[in-house]
Amino acid sequence: MSLHIHITRLATPATTLVQNLELRIAPGTVHTLMGDSGSGKSSVLAAVCGTLDEALQCNGTVTLNGQHIDTLPTQARKVGILFQEDLLFAHMTVRENLLFAVPAGPQPAREAAVLAALSDVEMTPALHADPATLSGGQRARVALARALLAQPQALLLDEPFSKLDAALRNRMRTLVFGLVQSRQIPALLVTHDAADVADAQCLTQLRPPSPL
Repeated sequence: MSLHIHITRLATPATTLVQNLELRIAPGTVHTLMGDSGSGKSSVLAAVCGTLDEALQCNGTVTLNGQHIDTLPTQARKVGILFQEDLLFAHMTVRENLLFAVPAGPQPAREAAVLAALSDVEMTPALHADPATLSGGQRARVALARALLAQPQALLLDEPFSKLDAALRNRMRTLVFGLVQSRQIPALLVTHDAADVADAQCLTQLRPPSPL
C-alpha cells in the first residue's frame, strides 16, 4: 500500500496555505511534514482523511494503493489519524473506547485485541478506567492504541508524542514506527520535534522532511 498526496492549492478565502505539494509515501515508511505554526500542516492531514474544515478550499487528489479516496467519506478512506488532542469518548471506559475501533468479529478475539493494544502502550491497568481519571500522557497512549486497533491502511500522525515525557516518547515512537514497518502501511507525521525525524530515519528509512 502506498499513499500519494497531490495538493495544487489549499487555502482559506484570503490566504494560500499550501501550494504544489506532492508526497509519495511508500509502504512501511514514515514521511514527516514540518513547518511553522499556521502553515497548513494539520490541514493537509485533514484533507487526506476527509475532515477538512468547510471554510478551507483544497484542490488536488489523494490516492491510497492506487485508488482515489479524496471523494470518499471519511469512514470509507481506511486512513487512521491521531491528533494532538486524544478525542476519547468521555462517556465510555477505556475498554469501550478501544472496542469501538476494533473491526467486527468474534467478541473474544476483539477483547484480546484490546488487551494486546493496551499492553503495547503500557496501559493494561487502565482497562476499565474512566478517561477523565487519566493524565494527559495516559490518554494520549490510549488514543494511540485506538488508532492502531482500527487496522488502517495508512496512518496520519499530528504530533502524537508531544504530551509524553522523554523516556516514554522514545518507546512510543519505536512502537508506532515499528508497527508502520511491520504492517507495511504508509504514514505521514506532522511534527516540530527533530527527534521524531531522526528516529523515523533509523527505523523506516525516511526521506528528508517536507517543509511547509
